[in-house]
Amino acid sequence: MVVSSSSLIPFFIFLSIVYLRSTTAASNGQAAAVQLWCVAKNNAEDSAIQTALDWACGPGKCDCGPIQQGGACFVSTDLLTTASYAFNDYFLRNGLTEDSCNFDGVAALTSLNPSHGSCKFPSSLAVNNGSAAGSSAIGGLTPTSADISGSANVNAGKLCWAFITLHLFYATALIF
Repeated sequence: MVVSSSSLIPFFIFLSIVYLRSTTAASNGQAAAVQLWCVAKNNAEDSAIQTALDWACGPGKCDCGPIQQGGACFVSTDLLTTASYAFNDYFLRNGLTEDSCNFDGVAALTSLNPSHGSCKFPSSLAVNNGSAAGSSAIGGLTPTSADISGSANVNAGKLCWAFITLHLFYATALIF
């Protein structure tokens, strides 16, 4: 079957409209809600993480039961995971702000779920004034400002893949 490039123009227009509608919705605040977790930085000094963990489970009044021996999140050999659970609990209980996820610079926000096995980390969507949250802006954090993992601008990647896909379809049509 031979497909002329002119017969693919409606298809390309359709794909462009779908893409533009999705990015327009995102820019109008209708983006999917972003889940955030507060975790220990993997490049922080162990002694600084331990100090922050001790504060979080003491004066910080975090629920550290799950990271105690016998708890679902107890991993005696993994300080990062243990501290991350406490830091995340503090973050959820104290305003969901960047300041509540600092711990003297040893913690950061991420959109990557740190849950593992039977240890489930609640996300920023789980708590917002005591109820489930459906907003993409939580505690003043928006999807583009909250993700500090280096992949905050997802729309640029979507645009790139949209153009690559379009070009592949076009090239395939020309070849066959």
